[in-house]
Amino acid sequence: MKMSKNNKNEVVTELKEKLLYERKNVCITMTDDELQKADSFCDGYKVFLNKGKTEREACSQAAAIAKAAGFTEYKAGVEYKAGDKIYSVNRGKAVILAVIGSRPIEDGVNIIASHIDSPRIDLKQNPLFEDTDLVYFKTHYYGGVKKYQWTALPLALHGVVVKGDGTTVDVIVGEDESEPVFSVTDLLPHLSELQYKRPAHELIKGEELNILIGSRPFRLNGDGNDKNESASSKLAVMKILNDKYGITERDFASAELEAVPAHKARDVGFDRSLVGGYGQDDRVCAYTSLIAITETDAPEKTAICVLADKEEIGSYGNTGLGSDYLRYFIADLVSAASRNECESGMRIRQCLSNSRCLSADVCAALDPTFADVSEKNNAAFMNYGAVIAKYFGSKGKSGTNDASAEFVGEIRKLFDDNNIVWQTGELGKVDAGGGGTVAMFIAKMNVDTVDIGVPVLSMHAPLELSAKADVYSAYRGFKAFYNFTP
Repeated sequence: MKMSKNNKNEVVTELKEKLLYERKNVCITMTDDELQKADSFCDGYKVFLNKGKTEREACSQAAAIAKAAGFTEYKAGVEYKAGDKIYSVNRGKAVILAVIGSRPIEDGVNIIASHIDSPRIDLKQNPLFEDTDLVYFKTHYYGGVKKYQWTALPLALHGVVVKGDGTTVDVIVGEDESEPVFSVTDLLPHLSELQYKRPAHELIKGEELNILIGSRPFRLNGDGNDKNESASSKLAVMKILNDKYGITERDFASAELEAVPAHKARDVGFDRSLVGGYGQDDRVCAYTSLIAITETDAPEKTAICVLADKEEIGSYGNTGLGSDYLRYFIADLVSAASRNECESGMRIRQCLSNSRCLSADVCAALDPTFADVSEKNNAAFMNYGAVIAKYFGSKGKSGTNDASAEFVGEIRKLFDDNNIVWQTGELGKVDAGGGGTVAMFIAKMNVDTVDIGVPVLSMHAPLELSAKADVYSAYRGFKAFYNFTP
């Protein structure tokens, strides 16, 4: 018996749905109510971006959100019980939050680790100089930046200054409309013939990222008859800083001052479907994992959220995940519930070996304008959900954690069971470049780890773009993982 044409089409359609992998645009699969929830969720996300433009500020915001959600500050040696919510701040630049599970901690913990530092321009230790009456800060860029993107752009100054007497002064200038901003100057096109001949990565050189901060010489009398030829614009700027903050030029040696874009996070597009803002790598995953754990109440396994520093420069330093502070935190939780040191050591090893981690970091979204650097079949698309990346790294998977098929399978099933739209992704074509995340530092502790995050356009630029639907998908995925018990 021959099949009709309609029956054949139905069989083919059914086989396609069953056997083939077809990506789904989240905006098509989500209901109007879900899209509205995604938009509302991103309103809070934009506030987080605006208030947390540095790792210190993001850490402070995260701690405040944790306190408001009922988390209390962690105290070493205390044996916490199921349902307790705690947080621990590491040197003001990183924070760990945990919700204690009902199962014994040696059964493992569920970790989501992201980072809250972003590419920026740091001031050097002796930054202040004057040339032809113009006053500048010398800088050293932080992380992977296209240096030319940071010129002719309004910049704000954020950070701390530790004065000679040991007191600390917080500095934020350029965020309020009434405050001045600062800028790195660029060469006018009329005189750029030689500049255009430079390679792109040297179009602006590192030592040319000088931030203009003033231009008027110091005036003692203010009556137009000041004959003090030793007066300088540098002195005038330093006098302003001394009057406002009580600092001297020597205090820059013990300061951490960062120049960041002065603009606010905004909706992008006529349909307002995108968020445009500075620092979305990786504060988009930090915020989504943070809010998800504040809404986690009674997990079987202890849930841990880590917001780390220093990822953009290799996770080095004692606030980066290349250090041991996460392992120490987990070890302390285990030790508090152990009878002796021998038992504690064994249970710590069991806990880590039975643990699972999502390294929550952004993925490069396919940009149709520059599609040649991506392999379309394996690139991440905007509005197609959270990205599961089995590996990142560069070329021959150098500098990456390559997640096991078993663990990727667990996460696939978890997301599918919770109706969370996901996609796979990578960081460009095999030989096009690459990059890493914190995944390999967690995996080093014998923890099953995989990278999951939000696709981003214009990554590492002063204005990065994410899709609200993807942000919301990541949040839902992270919330499901905190409650995951395989």
